[in-house]
Amino acid sequence: MAFPHLQQPSSLLASLKADSINKPFAQQCQDLIKVIEDFPAKELHTIFPWLVESIFGSLDGVLVGWNLSCLQGRVNPVEYSIVMEFLDPGGPMMKLVYKLQAEDCKFDFPVSYLPVFVEMSLHHYSLEMYQKMQSPHTKESFTPTEEHVLVVRLLLKHLHAFANSLKPEQASPSAHSHATSPLEEFKRAAVPRFVQQKLYLFLEHCFGHWPLDASFRAVLEMWLSYLQPWRYAPDKQAPGSDSQPWCVLEKWAPFVQENLLMYTKLFVGFLNRALRTDLVSPKHALMVFRVAKVFAQSNLAEMIQKGEQLFLEPELVIPHRQHRLFTAPTFTGSFLSPWPPAVTDASFKVMSHVYSLEGQDCKYTPMFGPEARTLVLRLAQLITQAKHTAKSISDQCAETPAGHSFLSWLGFSSMDTNGSYTANDLDEMGQDSVRKTDEYLEKALEYLRQIFRLSEAQLRQFTLALGTTQDENGKKQLPDCIVGENGLILTPLGRYQIISGLRRFEIEYQGDAELQPIQSYEIASLVRTLFRLSSAINHRFAGQMAALCSRDDFLGSFCRYHLTEPGLASRHLLSPVGRRQVAGHTRGPRLSLRFLGSYRTLVSLLLAFFVASLFCVGPLPCTLLVTLGYVLYTSAMPLLTEQGKLHQP
Repeated sequence: MAFPHLQQPSSLLASLKADSINKPFAQQCQDLIKVIEDFPAKELHTIFPWLVESIFGSLDGVLVGWNLSCLQGRVNPVEYSIVMEFLDPGGPMMKLVYKLQAEDCKFDFPVSYLPVFVEMSLHHYSLEMYQKMQSPHTKESFTPTEEHVLVVRLLLKHLHAFANSLKPEQASPSAHSHATSPLEEFKRAAVPRFVQQKLYLFLEHCFGHWPLDASFRAVLEMWLSYLQPWRYAPDKQAPGSDSQPWCVLEKWAPFVQENLLMYTKLFVGFLNRALRTDLVSPKHALMVFRVAKVFAQSNLAEMIQKGEQLFLEPELVIPHRQHRLFTAPTFTGSFLSPWPPAVTDASFKVMSHVYSLEGQDCKYTPMFGPEARTLVLRLAQLITQAKHTAKSISDQCAETPAGHSFLSWLGFSSMDTNGSYTANDLDEMGQDSVRKTDEYLEKALEYLRQIFRLSEAQLRQFTLALGTTQDENGKKQLPDCIVGENGLILTPLGRYQIISGLRRFEIEYQGDAELQPIQSYEIASLVRTLFRLSSAINHRFAGQMAALCSRDDFLGSFCRYHLTEPGLASRHLLSPVGRRQVAGHTRGPRLSLRFLGSYRTLVSLLLAFFVASLFCVGPLPCTLLVTLGYVLYTSAMPLLTEQGKLHQP
């Protein structure tokens, strides 16, 4: 079916409606695809509302749509495949959406659908269900997708723009009168009556259950969009720069106070999340920066603090007046009914908000109280440590030579067990990411200082404390620990130090050297063959080797040097496990040929033969020279070792 470009929009819609009745489903989809590709946005604008209802059904139930909830791939694989392709994120339906968005097309949205739409997006659980979910025995789970969160954020933006479209003389509560139109009254009541409670539970669920990764950014931006209705007001100020955020006007104080928990409790929830993430990652550092920047907007912290005082100490903020019985507002009445007179005062509005969301017996943790301030100080300390770690990574990137990984593989380069990141990690991190991390954390720290009035002396203490992370030998100290009955126990700070790579325990193999896992610089098959050979020799000549090692002459010293290994007592132990738990038994003399399975040994031999060939020395003389040198070296070492033991106190 061909549609000429000059066809009128009304006739196009009529033609599509007729085809939806007379043509098979597959042919309908093919025609729709051709229409979406060939027609301009101006003509597609008229068919979009009908197309949405014809696919998903109408709210009044007249149109059932494609009955997507009953469509199954096993029952009807052909139709299922057609629908999946049509509604795919890269399919025709979304191409139509993008085409209309590019032309800034607008559609009338009936306000009667809003309660909704909100129900579909946010009300997955009632308050009782959410409380039940806190039980560890519950088996119900719900984790929204990032796409779901983005749709909710879009809804919040439109609701803010809708609510803030009130005329200036109608936006003021003092201007409220019987002459106010139902639409204007609905604009004023839409957010607090239909969205606030459901969104709060939705955000609390996301803050508590979302994975501790960078995908939380979608939830974070949704939350921050709700907290800043002034960004979507017609008379909004110019956006602030990184050094100077927005200035929140005093007229927004009622919104802040009547959404107090959205600001305070969720901010404390974010602090707890931030303390468990790796702030060296630029994506996590960016999230901390975004939250700090929003809360650092001029006047916002003061508005939040006043809201907390209205809830906790109303007598210190408002003058004494006639005592009123507190009643929480109902969310089931008509949105056209006025607010109950008992909540007209600012303090009662804040109490109404808190008690309706958390219950009458809630325990409120003030955002500017001592508990939250302790969390902020911990976050400031971790930010300082993360900045230090980022700088260390940057230094390692600059100092690591290009052939470092190859030399380490051969065993010629020393392996720093105290290092925080491997060479591959440094390559993936990159100088650019380290620079961004440092920039985000620096600004976030400054914003936190402004919000909570932290002194420069407190921040300097964190910086100075980092100077003690290295001991006299230049090695990093242990992560923060406390001494327990069975050894050292990591503190929360110590766990963060390990996660971020700031400190770590020195991991040293303490078992049988012959049985340790095959290393990357060893040839696996050769190591196994040499182990079987040496085991056979040790089993066959165990008695003779023990007798030789027990002698007190030079031969005894020579055999002890080659056939015994240093005891565990002489090894440096830096571990959270007590020494008594790793003490091993003394092993008898034995021969170890494992060193011959190392790439380092084989490459060294090849280099020796290559250098010898440059001086016209053949393989056999070279082998004799290497053997002679080894014998001389191993003859001298036992004497030096024995003399050292004799001079020990």
